[in-house]
Amino acid sequence: MFANLQPKQPSVREGYLAVNHAKLYLRQIGEGQPVIILHGGPDFDHNYLLPDLDRLSTFFHLIYYDQRGRGKSGAQVEPAEVTLASEIEDLEAIRESLGLASVAVLGHSWGGLLAMEYALRYPQHLSHLILMNSAFASHDAFMRFRQQRRQNSPDIIAKLEAIAASAAYGEGDLATDAEYYRIHFGPTVRRAEQLEQVVKSLRANVTEAGIVKARAIEDRLMDETWLSSEYNLLPKLAGLNIPTLVIHGDYDLIPLEISTEIAEAIPRARLVV
Repeated sequence: MFANLQPKQPSVREGYLAVNHAKLYLRQIGEGQPVIILHGGPDFDHNYLLPDLDRLSTFFHLIYYDQRGRGKSGAQVEPAEVTLASEIEDLEAIRESLGLASVAVLGHSWGGLLAMEYALRYPQHLSHLILMNSAFASHDAFMRFRQQRRQNSPDIIAKLEAIAASAAYGEGDLATDAEYYRIHFGPTVRRAEQLEQVVKSLRANVTEAGIVKARAIEDRLMDETWLSSEYNLLPKLAGLNIPTLVIHGDYDLIPLEISTEIAEAIPRARLVV
């Protein structure tokens, strides 16, 4: 009589958190140990992580949010108001508002950098650190990657630069933006149907104006981090005493050496490829 029963699916709780000059969109699902999830980009929002990451909600309380000025957190935010410091304080405000003494933080791509920055500022509130296909922890690593990709994939770089120089791209045209990322992620997501799924999810429910704003925020955050010659988290990471999992995909766009140097810098880190 119980053969057709299906496991109960966790319910999704959505809402907004008022923070300094912004309202952050939060999406929560599941119960158990809390995990705050940081999306990449930094000009994307959390949507591309769904529905895949929701599988963890069977075991964990997942807390997604759109970072300030992006996705559903885009209203009433000007790019000039977004800094690395505001990103960190937004994350801390979420933890505090939910009444969580300690959280795990999972950062994907750019979110990995944000997770490391948060860990260095608020280690007392962090139970675990998970870096999934993390972006660069230093200016030098970013510059090495740019140089290697230009040398190894000149045709791809030429196509991307041509699209980025077009008026349609500058105006946030959805089709042009999609074509840019179709080329950008093509070497990583090798099955055509999966590539289309990824590209579609990157800009779900986003307007052209929202894309232009998100890119302006991305430019500001890059100037403050990877494009600054003095930016280097690696020496600071040696002082972290937090269990850390560094996950790297076989075909990730960012080379394995980037994840390796991050894992080697954190004393309690484990690297899984």
